Parts: sequence; structure tokens; C-alpha cells
Amino acid sequence: MRRDRIRACILAALTASLLIAAVVVLGDLDPDSAGAAADPPVTATVGSDPAGQPMAQGFTGVSLEYGALHSYTGRDPDHINPVLLNLMRNLVPGGQTSVLRIGGNSADRTWWPIRGQIPPGGISYALNNGWMRTTHALAKALGGRMIMGVNLAGGRPSVAAAESRALLAGVGRRSIQAFEIGNEPDVYGLFPWYRDRRGRVFFARGHKYDLTKFIKQFSRWRAAMPSLPVTGPAFAELTWLSGLPRFMRAEPGLKLLTLHRYPLRACLTDPSDPGYPTIPNLLSDRASAGVAQQVAPYVTAAHNQGLTFRLDEMNSASCSGKKGVSDTFGSALWVLDTLFNLASVGVDGVNIHSLPGAAYELFTFQHNASGWEAFVHPEYYGMLLFAQSFPPGARLLPVKVNPSGPVKVWATRSSDFQTRVVLINKDPTTSYTVQVQVPGFTSTAQLERLAAPTVFSTNDVTLGGQSFGDETSTGLMPGPPQTETVAPVLGSYTVTLQPASAALLTQ
Repeated sequence: MRRDRIRACILAALTASLLIAAVVVLGDLDPDSAGAAADPPVTATVGSDPAGQPMAQGFTGVSLEYGALHSYTGRDPDHINPVLLNLMRNLVPGGQTSVLRIGGNSADRTWWPIRGQIPPGGISYALNNGWMRTTHALAKALGGRMIMGVNLAGGRPSVAAAESRALLAGVGRRSIQAFEIGNEPDVYGLFPWYRDRRGRVFFARGHKYDLTKFIKQFSRWRAAMPSLPVTGPAFAELTWLSGLPRFMRAEPGLKLLTLHRYPLRACLTDPSDPGYPTIPNLLSDRASAGVAQQVAPYVTAAHNQGLTFRLDEMNSASCSGKKGVSDTFGSALWVLDTLFNLASVGVDGVNIHSLPGAAYELFTFQHNASGWEAFVHPEYYGMLLFAQSFPPGARLLPVKVNPSGPVKVWATRSSDFQTRVVLINKDPTTSYTVQVQVPGFTSTAQLERLAAPTVFSTNDVTLGGQSFGDETSTGLMPGPPQTETVAPVLGSYTVTLQPASAALLTQ
């Protein structure tokens, strides 16, 4: 009997082991069913009372460089790159007025040639009538407004005055929102401006250049320029921002305040630095909510003075970005969450910087006998989903997420009372099941997904099941978005978020 009992126990143990092994094998064969049971639950409760200011027109914009503009537009003012035009229009749906910023480092390396004058040493790009005609045609085709940088680093008000007069005449007063005086003057004494033929390094200003000297020069430059709105201070760092009230008092005619922000720095060499460009650092709260919290006090200060506030140059990492980080699907999730964070603290607009050859470039163009074609990089898809989910006039709804973590949830309500909920899973390895509770809502909702094979993907991104593919000759999605119907149960919508993905729930 004892031996029989022992044999029975052994047989039961073997049977249990086989059953467990079968479950594991079946789970491997059916990852969806295995993942569904393991998905950590998250609850997101959407409030009913809108908060914050209505979404402004042209919130999501692009920033380009002077010398690189023709790489995007072409050089024929009668045939501006139509793919570019559509990609720009996609970001401002519904007939909004787009805001395009032209500047960057090239703002302080560009001039309009002045007869009888030799350009300052750091100037390497000369504007001409062809550039003016093309840019005028671009502005007219977009029906937008431009923020245009003028040279401060050169040290001559006459250079900025000649440049701004030429831009005013060539591009047109209607198309220029403001002239931005200089580009990141707070680092003029920190980073070299140019090297001469002998390799000697020159700085735009000496190491004693400070906020007081900048404010005096800004006023001199503004006085020498045509009577069109100017903007600034276009700082790159936070070190001078404590003096922002002093800057605003010195320029009572200012209407728009601009700053530049990059959460990561591709020039860093220490991987332990939190600003070093990696996917985990890019998807961290420091790189999204942290950026918003940094600028929030200055947004409030600007609004208290009746000024609008715009980050007119931003992207994932400075120094032209980092391959394997800035060009991946991770950048799409980063920009989507960051734009919402910036809107939540009152920022009035953001221009994402793009430069040919940079790791953070939004779109890469080529022109051949058949016309223009573009490869659309992942980050653009995140911008596109933001534009769809936060239309002009819409306001944010409060959202409580429990537990807090890599799943971020944002909600908006538009003027036609349509509610949109954006869910972002910034975890590259784990799926989450999110219960979205919208009190009082009983009808079905449509779910549109933003996805890629992995967080490291540089292509094969889809939005609503659609993609621009490896090349687009139109700048438009090939068809309407594919959506899933989600029915609520007791006012709760259940959404499964795959690793490193996002979704838009529209009710």
C-alpha cells in the first residue's frame, strides 16, 4: 500500500509538471493570451471640468535653418515641394494658421550682403533674391506666419537692420509674425562661433558677456530694425532666466517670448549623465514633464505681462541629436507626451527643429525626374497624433492615473463636446491593461493606435494602421485610419496597450 501511495504521488507530480509545461508551451504559442493575463492593470479616471487655456491655432510647428531651407522646398518658387506642404499642413488640421520658425544656428551665420561691407567672420551664408522668392512662395502656400531669426552674434546692428529690411520686402509683412534677435545668446561666451583658416577659435562674445549686456544690445538692435514685432530672448539654458522680468521691462513692446529646450545633449560623453542620449533617458519623466516644469514659471511670468510664450526650437537632443535615439520610435512617444506636458503648463506653441542629416530630422526629401519623395521619420508620427487629439479651441480634462508609472494618459474636450483620450505606454517591454473611466459616457468609442515593431524602430511606424511607408510622394496617408470599436462597461473602457505604443480613444 505504501509503495502504491508513493507511486501515486510520483504520478500526480509528473502529471502536474506536464500540465505546467503544456501551459507554458501554449502560452509561447499564443503570446496574446499569455500577455493578457500578465498585463498589469492601470486605472485612468477622466474628469468632467475642462482646465487651462483653449488650444491655440498653430500650436504644433516646425523650425528650419536658413541655409537648409532649399533642401526642403526646392529652388523653384513656382513649384514648392508639394510633399513638404502637405506634411506641414497635416500638423495644423482644420485650416489653422501654421507657425514656421526659420533660424537655429544659421540665424547668426546669415546676412543680407551690404554693398561695400565685408561680413563678420562668423557669417557663412548670404541671402539672395532667389531665397526670398522661394520663402515667400512657401509662406503664401502655407498661409502661415513665420518667426525669422536675425543676426546678433555678428556684433553690428546694421547687419541685422539690412537683413530684416530685406526679409520684410522679400517674404512680406503679412507672412512674418516676428523677428527673433539672435540665437541662444546666453551661450555666446561658452561655445565657439567659428574658426578661421588657421584654426583659431573665435567666440561671438567674451566670457564676461551677461544678461545686462544682452538686454542693452537687444534694445539697440530692435531700434535699428523696421517697425515690425521682435521676439526673444531665445535662450538655450536656464541660467539667465531669473532675469526674465528685467528683460520684459526693458522691452515693453514685446508681444511674444521665445525659449529653446532640448532635454538631452548628444555632445555629452559620460553615459552616467542623466542628459546623455539613451532611450531610457528620453522616455524618462525628466525629459518630458521635467522640461514642462522647468519652463512653467516663465510661462506664467510672460502671461502675467500679457505676452504669449513659445518654445520655437525644441527636439530630443541638442548637437543634432543621437542616432539610435532621436531617430527611433521612442522619439514619437517622447514628443507626444512632451507636447501634452507643455500645453498643460500654458505654453502657447512649440516648433520642433529639423535639419537635413540630423538624427532628429522629421522628414528626409529627395527630388528626381518623377518628382518629390520623402521618408517620414518616427517623431513626426507623434506630432501628428498630438495634432489630431488636441484641436484648436479644445481644453485639457483632468485625469487621475493609478498607479503612476510609464503609462501616461491625457484627455481633451473640443468645442463640439467631443472627448479624446490619449494613452501612452513608455515601457518598452511590458503591456498594460488600462481601464479608462469616463463618468456619464455610455456609447461606444473608437480606438486609433500608434505603433511600431519596437521602441528602437526607425521605420515601419503606423498610425491608425496607416503609414507613409519608405517613401511618400504625397505627404498624405494612403487611406483613412483603421480603428477599433470599444464598448464601455459601467462607464469604463478597457484598452490594452502593447509595449512602447500609444492610442487615441475618441468618444
